[in-house]
Formats: sequence, C-alpha cells, structure tokens
Amino acid sequence: MSETHSTHLEEIPPPYTGPESFVSDWSSDQTAFKNVPWGKVMMWIFLVSDTFIFSAFLISYMTVRISAVEPWPNSSEVFALTLFGKEVPLVLIAIMTFILISSSGTMAMAVNFGYRKNRKVTFILLIITAILGASFVGMQAFEWTKLIEEGVRPWTNPMGAHQFGSVFFMITGFHGTHVSIGVIFLLIVAAKVYRGDLEHNRPGFMTGRKGNYEIVEIMGLYWHFVDLVWVFIFAFFYLW
Repeated sequence: MSETHSTHLEEIPPPYTGPESFVSDWSSDQTAFKNVPWGKVMMWIFLVSDTFIFSAFLISYMTVRISAVEPWPNSSEVFALTLFGKEVPLVLIAIMTFILISSSGTMAMAVNFGYRKNRKVTFILLIITAILGASFVGMQAFEWTKLIEEGVRPWTNPMGAHQFGSVFFMITGFHGTHVSIGVIFLLIVAAKVYRGDLEHNRPGFMTGRKGNYEIVEIMGLYWHFVDLVWVFIFAFFYLW
C-alpha cells in the first residue's frame, strides 16, 4: 500500500520556479492578472503600443513646427468656416470634438447596460455611438476636402510652411482611420448584442462567453482611447 502511494506521489511533477512558473501560469488558463480576461489584457497592450505611435506623431509635429523656417499657418484662420457672412474660427473642429466626447458618454452607458444584461438599451447605445463616430469621420472628410481645394498637399502648402500639409494629413488621417475601424467594430458588436449571441454562447467572430458582455467593455476601452487621443490632437494641433 505504501509503495503504491509513493509511486503516485512520484508521478506528480514538481512546481515550476522562475521564468518557467510565469509561462506555466499564463498558459494554464484563459485569464490572467487575477481573472482579467485575455481579450481585455490584449486590448490594453495594443492601446499602450498605439500610445507610443501617436506620441511619436505629436512629438514629430512639435519638432517640425518649431524648426520650420517659413511661418506656420494660423489654425484659427485655416480651419475657419464662413457662417452668415462671418468667419468663425475652429467651429467645425469644436463640433467634431463635442461629437466625439459625447460618443464616449454613450459608449460608457452601453457598457453599463451591457453588464446589466439589457440587450435593447445596449444595442441602441452602441448604434448611437457608431452614428456619432461616423458623423465625426464625415466632418473630417469635409475638412480634408476643403483644405485640398485650397491647395494644401502633403508636400506643399500655399498658406505657409510646407510641412503643415504632411503632418496634418498624417496625424488626422491616422486618427480618422482608428475612428473608422471603431465604427465598423461597433456595428459588429451591436449586431451580436441584438441577436443575443453574447447570452447564448453562439460561435462566431468576436463572440464572448455565455452571458458575458465583456466584448462591449473591450470595445469601450478602444473607443475611449480614440476619444482621448483626439483631445491631445485638438490641444496641440488646433489650439496651439
């Protein structure tokens, strides 16, 4: 009897130590960091890497602007619109900022109602967020069209420093791409919420575990990040 017991103990592998224990812990389950879902961890890692990219863009913009030989265009004049016969500075940018910040509010509410298992309200809030995001992209397209018609290009700018066009299209275009991708994924998540995929564990793209609306929260992390980045772009590019 004792021989059988000792043989059974010998079959149990010793616990890992050092780096091997780290790998073992992470590969043993689908959660880490005290039950934080893998999807949320991966989203945070992506957002941190994206932060470095946007930071590099904004630092490059500030460096180029400070070192520019020709006068830098006045943002209040470049981005002004004529309303009722008067030039209103930054009115379109202000509306775009208001829309994007408002979409953060609807996204936060969608996450809240998602964890309450309120499918109808969650779906409506996700659609509203997607509409606000699409409106922002549409206004940005109008802004691009206006500047292109005025002769602004990535390689030239009739209003002053030639570098203005390159940094403008690079920074706003990269951010606009993020918003556009976010709108697409918002619509996908909204469709899955509407069909009840998140509650019935139906297989498919971006479908969460049964009864779990964590994909809505993960989508919210991405959307809040995009909105936060725009606040920095608005402050450094348009107000400076």
